Formats: sequence, C-alpha cells, structure tokens
Amino acid sequence: MKVGLIRCMQTEDMCPATTDFKVMKEKKCAFEGVEGDIEVIGVNTCGGCPGKRAVTRAVEMVKRGADTIVLASCITRGNPIGFACPHSQAMKDAISKKLGDCIRVIDYTH
Repeated sequence: MKVGLIRCMQTEDMCPATTDFKVMKEKKCAFEGVEGDIEVIGVNTCGGCPGKRAVTRAVEMVKRGADTIVLASCITRGNPIGFACPHSQAMKDAISKKLGDCIRVIDYTH
C-alpha cells in the first residue's frame, strides 16, 4: 500500500502525526489486515477550511505513486482537539469523485 496522508491544517501545530505513522507501521486501526508494506508517499494538509485543496493535493500524491489516500483522524474524528471537521464528508466525496474507483480512500487513521 502506498499512502498519501492528508491532515487537518488546524491541528498541524499541535500534532506531528506520530500516531498516524505508528498505526501504519504496526498495521493497527485503519491499517489492520493490510498485506505487505505500507509506504508513505506524501503528507500534506487539507489546505485549511473548507478543505478544497485536499482534492488537488490528493491528485498530486497519486501522480507521485500513492494508491491510497488517507484522511487523518484529525479531520474525521477530531483528534486531538475533539472537534471533527464539518467538511470531512464533502472532502472525502470530492476526492473519491476526482480519483475514481481505482484509488482507495480511507477516512481515518486511528
């Protein structure tokens, strides 16, 4: 699996994505059952609210080899600030629509 990770711009100052990388390495949570290696192709933010740049950034990571786009839990579950992004579903839908069925989109990490 070659992952492009998109995280919340609002939380990047307080979260270095340590837990995201840990669950990938240990194949836990969203990555449980993944066969083979997990390679991180790139990490970027959504670009800030309302997350419109996430689509362009996902496309770029796919161009660079990602076969899976992962929306970090800071977007979809509100970790660590306790407030999930109100635009998360629209972001996920827009990424899926742009990339089509050949690219997997996972909507959380841990």
